[in-house]
Amino acid sequence: MNLLSSACLAVLLALAPTAFAAAPKKAAKPEPVKTVRVVLQTEKGEIELELDETHAPKTVRNFLHYVDGGFFEGGVFHRTVKPDNQPNNQVKIEVIQGGINPARESEQLPPIPLERTNETGLKHKDGSISMARDTPDSAVSDFFICVGDQPELDHGGKRNPDGHGFGAFGRVVKGMDVVRAIQQAPADGQKLTPPVKILRATRKP
Repeated sequence: MNLLSSACLAVLLALAPTAFAAAPKKAAKPEPVKTVRVVLQTEKGEIELELDETHAPKTVRNFLHYVDGGFFEGGVFHRTVKPDNQPNNQVKIEVIQGGINPARESEQLPPIPLERTNETGLKHKDGSISMARDTPDSAVSDFFICVGDQPELDHGGKRNPDGHGFGAFGRVVKGMDVVRAIQQAPADGQKLTPPVKILRATRKP
């Protein structure tokens, strides 16, 4: 009787870890990406942007400062970069570049830190919007929009000699036809002549 009881007890103890193990935890759902829509109204049509606040919060906050402050009223797209107008660059890209009203440049905020693509995960794809810069951490208010995928503008890319790439922070969701029309507008080298006017920029409800 004692031997039988001991054997049963041993079996129960052996099964205990399995019998009473906690149920496996369900994988946590990824947090939804927080975005803001902005509409750029240009003399060639509207460009609607989706800005990624979750992955590039500092860059989006900076851009929205200029949107909310009306800085883009009287702004311009002033630069087009195409395969045939960058003879001194071994690494070719395709973008259009714009900025705030030149008369308000003295009101710009200080430069922002570069949110690198290897940290944000936001790559320079067709329609990506990103900040123009010279050295790292020097972007202020000028931005560019990619025409086609531009991997050489990502972190580690060869377009900029420092290899840090540029700070992508969103994408075009409507109006790539307008972007391409601006890219093909008359230009003297890379300078659009005349520049394409930005009439206003507003958040979309």
